Amino acid sequence: MTKVIKSLIQRLYPYGIFRAGRVSHTHDRRPVVYLTFDDGPIPEVTPKVLAVLEKYRVKATFFMVGENIDKHPEVFEQVVRAGHSVGNHTYNHLKGWCISYRDYMANAEKCQEAIENKFSIFNFQFSTSNLFRPPYGKATLRQRVALHKRGYQIIYWDILTKDYDASVTPQMMMEKIRRQVRPGSIINFHDSLKSYDRMLDVLPKAIEYLLSQGYILTSL
Repeated sequence: MTKVIKSLIQRLYPYGIFRAGRVSHTHDRRPVVYLTFDDGPIPEVTPKVLAVLEKYRVKATFFMVGENIDKHPEVFEQVVRAGHSVGNHTYNHLKGWCISYRDYMANAEKCQEAIENKFSIFNFQFSTSNLFRPPYGKATLRQRVALHKRGYQIIYWDILTKDYDASVTPQMMMEKIRRQVRPGSIINFHDSLKSYDRMLDVLPKAIEYLLSQGYILTSL
C-alpha cells in the first residue's frame, strides 16, 4: 500500500484500523497476522472453526452479531473459553449506509449489551470488549465518529477473503492471502452458513502457509 493510498483511506475512514501491530510483543518480535471471523456465533459453523484453531494452537477474533449471541450463548461461551477475543458486529448485521444514525447506534449498543451480559453470566474475568466491525465495512462518518467517542476500536481488514461469494474459489482465496499478506495484516473470514464450505477448506491451508512464513497468528 503506497503512502498516498494509505493517506486517502485514512481520510475516508477516520478511526478505522486496517492493519494492526506488525510484530509480537514477545522477545523474538516475530511478525503477526490477525485472523478474524464475522457473523457468528452459530452452532453449525463456529465450533468447527474453533476446532481448526485449536489444532494449530492459534488465536483469532470473532466479530459477533448480537442476535446470534442471544440465540446461541453456548457457542459464545466456547469461543471465549478457548481464549479468543470477541467484537461487536451490531445486533442485526446492519449496513450503516442504509440506516439512520440513531437506529444504528442503538443497534450497536444492543449488541454490546448482549456481549457484556454473556461475560457476566459465564463469570469471565474480563467484562467487556471495545472492538467493533461495521457489517459490510459500511458505516457513515457520523456513525464512526460516535463509535470512536464511545471508546470503540473500529476494525476493518486489509485482506478480504470473500469466502461468502460462491464465484470465489478456495484457490483464489489462497492466492489472495499469499499475495497480499504482510506483518500486521487483518484477514477477514466469516463463520456463516453462506461461507461454510469455502472458509473451512481454506482456513487450515491459510494457517499452515502463514505459520510456514514465520507469522504468529493471534487475536486483536
